Amino acid sequence: MSTAAAATGPVGVALVGAGVISAQYLRTLSGFPDVRVVAVADLDEERAATVARTHGVPCSGGPARVLALPEVDLVVNLTVPAAHAQVATAAIRAGKHVYGEKPITLAPEEAEKLLAEASERGLLVGNAPDTFLGAGLQSALRAVAAGDIGAPVAASTVVRGLGPEAWHPDPAFFYQPGAGPLFDLGPYYLTSLVALFGGVSRVAAVAARARAERTVGSGPKAGQAFPVDVPTHVSALIEFASGVRADSTFSFDSAPRRTRFEITGTEGTLAVPDPNTFDGPLKLLPNGADEWRELPVRGRTDGRGLGVLDMARALRGGGVPRASGALALHVLQVMTAITRSAERSQFMSPGTQPVPPEPLPVEWDPREATLT
Repeated sequence: MSTAAAATGPVGVALVGAGVISAQYLRTLSGFPDVRVVAVADLDEERAATVARTHGVPCSGGPARVLALPEVDLVVNLTVPAAHAQVATAAIRAGKHVYGEKPITLAPEEAEKLLAEASERGLLVGNAPDTFLGAGLQSALRAVAAGDIGAPVAASTVVRGLGPEAWHPDPAFFYQPGAGPLFDLGPYYLTSLVALFGGVSRVAAVAARARAERTVGSGPKAGQAFPVDVPTHVSALIEFASGVRADSTFSFDSAPRRTRFEITGTEGTLAVPDPNTFDGPLKLLPNGADEWRELPVRGRTDGRGLGVLDMARALRGGGVPRASGALALHVLQVMTAITRSAERSQFMSPGTQPVPPEPLPVEWDPREATLT
């Protein structure tokens, strides 16, 4: 194990990538005594300095400078998808553990190499999304495990909207390889499904692209056109090794924005919270009942960064991060298989079969210091 993992006390964290999502991580991580954000890095060093100053982070600079800091144990990789593999590899070679935004890399082969090199160096890899660690989805896991719907049979998920260009000031990367509705929104749903039902055995899918170009709707680039190089509507049939089936739709071509996540069992149906959030509501419709009833939601809803904290505690105390690199690899393999199925009009198998992450204890408290 690395020298960083053998240390004690709060885990030193550096963010690489000072874009829009960094503010959410910084707000959440600042409330966790078991981690300490020590640096923010970006190719745009002025932007990194502004973000660091805004959130009271003591150091900023380019990625190379920040990766060389000895007080950095864990790098949170918030770069665009095309840079995920390069930045994560550089961090690992600098002796740092890595937690990345989704997807872990653009291609499964890149992720496999990344995980192998990290393992050789005794370093941990974790990856978003960590929304399944929130109170809503953890409560759904407990409800299924308790038999509230009997034996799970099938799931149905839908996430639809017109895409992020209306609100994001620089949305072009959402329409490049590694993004689109499948790779941008899919990880929330697929990670939650794997946490609930285990690994995926095969998939079938169809996909379409509504327009070849889109237009920036806000910010300094408003009115600029950009190309669409990935499908913007994907529908998939998913079969899990456990025998559960799911149908899932991911779309940037439909308004208004709608989400649905339902699990049907032999004794009822569970309406699961939006997996892009951390809270409820969680609702149950028993077979024969006329009305849904709300189930209690117990756990933490702090926000993006729960996976970083869980990884930091695993780093110091041993164990496997729940939002692990192996889980992220499987989800990437599933999304890649969905893409290839749509291209080839045939069932595809994703590859690895991960061990589903352990549920969090109900009393798990991010704001309680456990690392001394």
